[in-house]
Amino acid sequence: MEHNLVAYTIAITLLTVTPGVDTLLVIRNTTRGAVKDGFFTSLGICSGLFVHAAFSAVGISVILLHSAMAFGLLKLAGAAYLIWLGIVSLRSAVAKGTGASEAEIPPGFGDFRMGRSLREGFLSNVLNPKPIVFYMAFLPQFIDPARPALAQALGLAGLHFVIAMVWQTGLAAMVNRAKAILMKERVRRIMDGITGVLMVTFGVLLGWER
Repeated sequence: MEHNLVAYTIAITLLTVTPGVDTLLVIRNTTRGAVKDGFFTSLGICSGLFVHAAFSAVGISVILLHSAMAFGLLKLAGAAYLIWLGIVSLRSAVAKGTGASEAEIPPGFGDFRMGRSLREGFLSNVLNPKPIVFYMAFLPQFIDPARPALAQALGLAGLHFVIAMVWQTGLAAMVNRAKAILMKERVRRIMDGITGVLMVTFGVLLGWER
């Protein structure tokens, strides 16, 4: 079991540091509301891992994987949410182009709302079917059939939670340290535009996959 735990830790760490939607969302929200925005966005993202672990343990993921309609609806919901987040970023980029000058924006004091950060992070993770597929295919390799599956799945998700929180919070801190540049109106407009386009693209690709 110790060997399996080491293998799981290595695999989940590699998965965590691979850039994806979670990375984009943490970066975007950190530029919006400083490191606390990135932290609570990460907290929301990582909390969603327990949902996937529980679904995997009790077999709901099996139902989704074997029901084309249920899985298709989940894919469309996740794709729509990513596209919506991307549109919000694009609208923000356009709005900044007609807003205050750079001198009027106090560095480090962005538009932060904890509830919004948690909600965006949580929904972006829970509505993404890929973690469900990953947990369904990956977690059983590290589950001891002689012990309660749910407790083990949640324990493994807890380890993933810690690793992801450390990585994403560190990423938010690095982005925040560059706030002197990132808080400039022109740079933030470009960042919002890029992340908006990427999120819409990810959403379209997710919804297009068969």
